[in-house]
Amino acid sequence: MYKRLELHNHTTESDASLTCEDLLHWMEADQVDAFGLTDHNTISGHPKMQKLLQERSLGIQCIYGMEYTTYYGHILCLNLKEYVPWETIDRRRPELLFQAIKKKNALAGIAHPFSYGYPFARGCRFEMELTDYSCVDFIEIFNNPEPLHQVNEKGLLLWEDLVLKGLPIAMTCGMDLHGRWEMGDQFATFIPGEPGGDISAELDLAVRSQKTCISKGPVLEVSMTPDSRFLTFHLADTKKPGFSCPDASGYLVTLKTPAETYTAAPDRMFPIDKLKGAEYVIPKLYYKTTDIENLICVAPVLHLAGQSRLPGM
Repeated sequence: MYKRLELHNHTTESDASLTCEDLLHWMEADQVDAFGLTDHNTISGHPKMQKLLQERSLGIQCIYGMEYTTYYGHILCLNLKEYVPWETIDRRRPELLFQAIKKKNALAGIAHPFSYGYPFARGCRFEMELTDYSCVDFIEIFNNPEPLHQVNEKGLLLWEDLVLKGLPIAMTCGMDLHGRWEMGDQFATFIPGEPGGDISAELDLAVRSQKTCISKGPVLEVSMTPDSRFLTFHLADTKKPGFSCPDASGYLVTLKTPAETYTAAPDRMFPIDKLKGAEYVIPKLYYKTTDIENLICVAPVLHLAGQSRLPGM
């Protein structure tokens, strides 16, 4: 099964209008499996949310984190169990902070890397001089409130470029919730999981193995035939609220490699040899056209080199 995660959210512990209890109710009402608590530069909401969840005994789970908010960009932390000081952050050596976060067994990622900067919202754009991307666990490729072309498309292309060069960076997306915002027809993060499973462990595994997926509704699953000659496609219905399922006959699949992007029909097998030995492939699901406005899902990265079958199968 897939678990729907809303990984980027704020409360009155920083700059939002939602209390911890409000956020919990909002996520529960939208049928979220787990949600992130990622206030700006503080983890003061963690014990409050823990108490609320203990009192209510809900099936929903919280992923505890924080958003480092600096003058040079935002760093999103997930599975963060203790505060990691950041006041001495060096714009020219941001790897030091990423590494300090990772030493605490937390996940460190770049939030909305191309967000508008000065004079609109100084510090939101990621302007740190990062040269070693091996310290980055994930990139938030879609921040739903941000403009599609000016911000999110650039984030997607940055992540694709790094992944196709062989960097094992996962993707996430987020609402960046600061109030009671509409969550229908927006991208959410999905990961494989088990009923009642430990969401922190499941998220850690999904990020480190590039098994995260973002989608407005269905998850695109890609499998290899037993003879390793073809890829097959399946659309898993996540039943995400607010997604209006279009005519399935209008879906298109693209397979992006370092050299070329191929288009496939989701109801037909795709010959692997057509990918010309590509090691990494990024599958995406569109509706009617492959314009980014019609993007439905970015599926987990395929690792094809030297494999008789795909990871996780």
